[in-house]
Parts: sequence; C-alpha cells; structure tokens
Amino acid sequence: MNKTTSRTDPRILRTRQLLRNAVIELLEEMDIEKISVNRIAERAKINRVTFYLHYRDLPDMLEKMADDMVEDIHQVVNNHSELADKEDWPLLENLLKHIEENARFYKVILTSRQITIFTDRLFKLLSEMIAERLERKQGDPGDSSANIQREIAIWYGSAALIGTIVAWLRKDMPYTPSYLARQITLLRSQ
Repeated sequence: MNKTTSRTDPRILRTRQLLRNAVIELLEEMDIEKISVNRIAERAKINRVTFYLHYRDLPDMLEKMADDMVEDIHQVVNNHSELADKEDWPLLENLLKHIEENARFYKVILTSRQITIFTDRLFKLLSEMIAERLERKQGDPGDSSANIQREIAIWYGSAALIGTIVAWLRKDMPYTPSYLARQITLLRSQ
C-alpha cells in the first residue's frame, strides 16, 4: 500500500514503506507480542533510532497503518463514486481489486485475530458506506429493505462483507474480484 504525497520527502516515504513491509513480514512469522522495535528495524535494515523518527512505538505504527488503509480505500471508492449510483458491484469490484493488489498486507492484517484495529476500521468504513447506500435507496419503490431496522442492516452488511473478504483472503482469493463482487451483489439483492 503506497501513500504518496507530493509534499513528503521520497526518503521518508521509502523508510516508512520499509518499516511497513518489515512489520508485515514479521506478522507472517510470529505473534505480535514477540515483535519489537529492534526486530522491525533489523528487518527493515534501518537504525532503531530511525524508527522513532517516524513512530512512537509499534501501536502508534499500527494506528498510522490503519489510517493509511482507510485513506487508500477512500481513494479507491471516491475515484469510482460515479458508479455507485448505477450498480453496487463495480464499486465493490474496485474495492476487491485494491485488496487483491495489496493481498499480502490485507491477508496479514485482516486475518490476524491479535490485531483488531484494521478490522475495526474497515468495519467502520464499510458501515458508513452502507449507511450512505441506504440513504440513497430510501424511498425507492423497489426498496425491499423498508421493513428492516437501519442499524441492523448496516451491522449485517458490514460484517457479512468483511467476513467474505477475510474468507476470500484465507482461501488465497480463488475468485476474481469481478466474480466475487457480482456474487456478493446478487446475495444482497435476495
């Protein structure tokens, strides 16, 4: 996942990417409790002091990585928001393509039971997107969700989508983003 800003020095971006990659590699190998700043710096091949120039500690780093994840997903969704008014599956397909392109990152952070910050942030983001979708559909004559409590529809939709994405990642993405998006959309229209 690359966060590029025109104002940020490329060396800073490179160092942060090295640190993120090191954390992802370490999370693939061991429990989070065993990961230290020393291990991260050693894996990233940087000085430990350099880590502290960017982050206070590992929880701060994970927090900032979660912020970046949400920002990246917002960018993917906003770049294709014109699709949201027509059909849901192209928007969902773009989200799934983004996850597929960054599969290693998402597989580690979303399938880990030890780190909930990423799943919690994704749940919040998806809840907001589903709430917006419900707002747009409200009053549509063909809207079958009129009798469903809004809050429950949001919980259900977010949890089902996250669960499907996590299962898809755990199974090494046996379906294309396009196929999975269409299938999810068909399920939601039932």
